[in-house]
Amino acid sequence: MSNNPPRTRMTGVQRRSQLVDVGRGLFAARGLDGTTIEEIAACAGVSKPVIYEHFGSKEGLYTQVVDFEFHILLDSITSALTEEGKPRILVERAALALLTYIEDRAEGFRILMRDAPPSQPEGAFSTLLSQVTARVEHILSDEFHRRGFSAQDGAMYAQMLVGMVAMTGQWWQDSRQPDKQTVAAHLVNLAWNGLTGLQKVPELKSDG
Repeated sequence: MSNNPPRTRMTGVQRRSQLVDVGRGLFAARGLDGTTIEEIAACAGVSKPVIYEHFGSKEGLYTQVVDFEFHILLDSITSALTEEGKPRILVERAALALLTYIEDRAEGFRILMRDAPPSQPEGAFSTLLSQVTARVEHILSDEFHRRGFSAQDGAMYAQMLVGMVAMTGQWWQDSRQPDKQTVAAHLVNLAWNGLTGLQKVPELKSDG
């Protein structure tokens, strides 16, 4: 007689969550095209029809994984940019939000940087950056207006600023050196002081 306890049947929500977790790991390592429905089923300990039942296809599961990671990162950066604070502090928080996401959810970031899901043919990360840029543009336009500069230039500078942070995040994904606080401090050092006014040892002004 077996002493093994009976297996607890997962609820539909639990099974979907498990498949998303399994899919995230495989998609991050091999990409959408490099991952088969058979591998996903084997790793999850289910039959292929279970995956079809919940997601319709491998692409359907991939879209769910991307959407999940997309909203985690977007919500984190948006929250950093909507808190009270001077523009420099907001940029610091946003840079730290991106680096923290990369640090905590490396698999998710690899997926966002890789294949475009059907729901976002232009690419998940590009879509996210467009939304973040719109928010940064609003912040910079107000700041430019306050200083007597052209508010329209805020749009151009928003592209520059977000692009700089995004490219640095992609580089830091693999290097992880120096630590994220130091990287964020140097990013804002360049953004705020320019090459001619760089501080040798920049520090963050926020609590991050």
